[in-house]
Amino acid sequence: MSDIRQDTLELLEWPRLAEHLAGFAATAAGRRHCAALALPDLPAESRRLLQETTELLALDGLSDGGLSLQGAEDIAATVVLCAKGGWSGGEELLAVASTLGAARRLRRQIEDPELRPVTSALVAELRTLPELEQRLLFCLEEGGRVADRASPPLEGVRRQLQGLRAERRERLQELVRRFAPLLQDTVISDRAGRPVLAVKAGAAGQVGGLVHDSSASGSTVFVEPQAVIPLGNRIRAAEGEERELERRLLGELSGLVGQEAEALAHLQQVLVQLDAGLARARYGQWLGAVRPELAEAADAPFELRDLRHPLLLWQERREEGHPVVPVTITVGPQLRVVAITGPNTGGKTVTLKSLGLAALMARAGLFLPCSGTPRLPWCGQVLADIGDEQSLQQNLSTFSGHIRRIARILEALAKGEALPEGAAPAALVLLDEVGAGTDPTEGSALAAALLRHLADRARLTVATTHFGELKALKYADARFENASVAFDVETLSPTYRLQWGIPGRSSALAIASRLGLDPGVLKAAADQLEPGGAGDVNRVIEGLEQERQRQQEAAEAAAALLARTELLHEELLQRWSQQKEQSAELQEQRRQRLEVSIREGQGEVRRLIRRLRAVGREAHAGGRNAGETARQAGQRLRRLERQHRPVAERRDHGGWRPAVGDRIRLLALGKAAEVLAIADDGSELTVRCGVLRLTVELAAIEGLHGEKPALPEPPPQVRIRSRRSPGSRGPEVRTEGNTVDVRGLRVHEAEAAVEERLRGANGPVWVIHGIGTGKLKRGLREWLSGLAWVERVSDAEQGDGGPGCSVIWVK
Repeated sequence: MSDIRQDTLELLEWPRLAEHLAGFAATAAGRRHCAALALPDLPAESRRLLQETTELLALDGLSDGGLSLQGAEDIAATVVLCAKGGWSGGEELLAVASTLGAARRLRRQIEDPELRPVTSALVAELRTLPELEQRLLFCLEEGGRVADRASPPLEGVRRQLQGLRAERRERLQELVRRFAPLLQDTVISDRAGRPVLAVKAGAAGQVGGLVHDSSASGSTVFVEPQAVIPLGNRIRAAEGEERELERRLLGELSGLVGQEAEALAHLQQVLVQLDAGLARARYGQWLGAVRPELAEAADAPFELRDLRHPLLLWQERREEGHPVVPVTITVGPQLRVVAITGPNTGGKTVTLKSLGLAALMARAGLFLPCSGTPRLPWCGQVLADIGDEQSLQQNLSTFSGHIRRIARILEALAKGEALPEGAAPAALVLLDEVGAGTDPTEGSALAAALLRHLADRARLTVATTHFGELKALKYADARFENASVAFDVETLSPTYRLQWGIPGRSSALAIASRLGLDPGVLKAAADQLEPGGAGDVNRVIEGLEQERQRQQEAAEAAAALLARTELLHEELLQRWSQQKEQSAELQEQRRQRLEVSIREGQGEVRRLIRRLRAVGREAHAGGRNAGETARQAGQRLRRLERQHRPVAERRDHGGWRPAVGDRIRLLALGKAAEVLAIADDGSELTVRCGVLRLTVELAAIEGLHGEKPALPEPPPQVRIRSRRSPGSRGPEVRTEGNTVDVRGLRVHEAEAAVEERLRGANGPVWVIHGIGTGKLKRGLREWLSGLAWVERVSDAEQGDGGPGCSVIWVK
C-alpha cells in the first residue's frame, strides 16, 4: 500500500509545481533540489524558509541585475572523488575554484545580521578557502589545461617540445620542396600522430622512410620521411614526460581539494540552499504572490483572499491559457467541515486543489498567489481523495477506489493523534465527490457519517458533493459550513465563483431544457420530485440567490446615486466659487477706480501748494491762508482713502447681522437696498435695490451707519476633482474607499496592497507612498507600467500630497 501523503502530492500535481520552480534556479544542483522539493517536518523550519525567501527577494531587488550565482558549479562528485584519494581533471578542479569565488561574492552581498538574520546565519560558517582557490587558478588555465607556470620542470619540457616540433616542421617543409615532383599533394598529413607526405606509389623508394598508410585506389602512399623519424621519437618521449608531470600536478591539486572535503561539501550545500531560496523568491515574484503568515495554533483560521491556482497561472501566462478566476477562502477557528456543492465543471475540484497547494506551498517556504496577507495554520498533514481510482487490474470500482483511499486517510489521522499532546500537526483533508459511486441513499449516509468523524479529527475538511442531504448538516452542527460554485443557466457556462453560506442547487433540469431535451421528459422529471424534497430545497436556494442578487444590485444603485450626488455637490461649489470671484472682482475694480481718483486729487493739491509758495511777500498773508486751505484738502483726501480701502483689510466686523426688512448699503454700488431674504448659512442675502433684485454676499454690504457684518464660518472644504478620465466608471472623488496608504511597506508588500484595491476599483485610486528615497515610488511605477489594465499613473495634485501620492487610472 503506497503512502497516502505521496499519493496526495501526486493528486495535487505537486511534482509539476516543483518543476516550474526548478526553472527559476541558476545551477544544476539547485534545479535538482527544487525538482525534488521536500516539505519540512517542523513549523519553525517552514517559517525560517519563508523568512529566507523574503530576505533573498529584497536583496535580489536591491542588487544591480539581481543576485548572481555565476561561476557556481556542482562540485559534489569532484569533492567525493578527491576525498577518497582519486584525482580529477583540470576542468573539474577549475570548477572548484570558480565555485569558491562565487561563494565569496555571495557572502559579501548577503552578510548583514541586522537586515538579513536568516541568510546571514546560513553563510556565517561558510569557508571560501581563498588559498586553495588561488592555487587552483595559478596552476590551471581556461579549459582545465595545466599552466606552464605550475611547475618549472613542466615548463622546461614544454619549451623543449616547442623547439623539437619547430625543427621537424622546418625539415618537412624542406623535404616537400625537394620531392615536389614525386608528391601527389604538398600538404603534410597526420597518421597515428606522425607527420607523413602523400607520395606517388611508384616513388616511395626514392623518398625513403616509413610507410604508414595508402589511399583507397593505391595510387598514393603516406610516408614518414627517414629524416624526421628521430625527431618524432624524441617528441613522443617528451610528450610522455609532459603527461606524467601534468598527472602529478593534478594529483597534488586533487589532494589539496580532498583535504578540504568537509568545508567544500558544506559550501556546496549552502550554495544549493541559496539557489533554491532565490528560485522560491523569483517564482513568487513571477506569480505576483505574497508572503503568508503561518499561525502557531493548530485551530487558527484560514484567510486566503483571491487565491489563484499556481498551475493555472502558469498555463495562462506561459501557454496562453484562459484567465484564472480567483477564489476567496475564509474559515473561522470554529469551522471544521466545508461542503462545496454545485454543478459539474463549476470549479469545485480546482478549489480543492488550490487550497491544498496553498497549504503545501506555505509549508515549503513559497509565497502564495493571493491578495492582502494570507493567513493559515501550519498543516503537517495534507491528505486528499481527488479523482477516479477505478482499476480493472485490481477489480476495483470507482467507489472501491475512493473507500480504499479514505481508509488510508483515516489511518494517517489516527497516527497523528497518537503523537504527544502539542506535537500533532494540523490536518487538512480534501475529498472530491465524497460518497459517490454507489446507491445515492447509502452514499449520502456514509458521506455524512464520514464528515462528522473527520470534524473530530482534522483541522479542516473540504468536501465536494452532489448530495442535497449534506447541505443540511450546517443547521445541526456549528462546525459545518456550506459553499457553492455559481453557474449561469442562461449561458450554460460556469462562473467559477465560490459563494459562501449558500449551498448550490441542482441545475440538471434547466441545463437539459437548454440543450433541447424533450419537454415531456422534463415535465415528468419535475413531477417526480417529491414535495418538500429536493424541489423545495432548490426553490429555497434559488430564492436566496435571487435575494443576494437584489442586494448586490441595490448596493450598485446606491453607489451610482452617491456618485451623482457628489457630482452635483461639485457643480454647486463651483457656481458658489464663481459668484464669489465675480463679486470680489467688481469690488476690486471699484477700489482701483477710487485709488486713481485719490491719486489725481493728491497731485492737484501738491501743484496748488507749489503755486502758493511761489507767491511774493506782498501776498504773504493771503498765501498762508491758501496753504492752510490746501493742507486741509490733503487731510480730507487721506480720510477718504482710509474709508475706501478693500473690504479684506477691514478687521472690525462689529458683530452686526442684518435681518429681513433692514435697509443696508451695497459697497460695490454705493447705494441703499432692502433685505428680502437671508440664506440658511447666513453667507448670502437677497436684496432689492430700486428695480433690481440681487443676491450678494454678506461681506459685500454694510449698515447705513457704517456697521460691519459678522461673517459666518467658512463652508467645509470638500476635495473633489472636476476632470474625469476617459472611460472611468466612477467619480474622481478621493475617499477612504479609493485611497491606500503603503508608507513603510516594502515594494512587494505595497504591490499586493495596491493590487487588492485596484481589483475592486470603480474609478481612480490614490496611493500614498511618501517621498523618502523614492525607491518605493519607483518600484510601484515600474510594476504598474507592466499591468495591461492600468491606463496611466500620475502624481496627485498638491492638495492631495503632490509627488508623495500617485493617482492610478484603470481601463
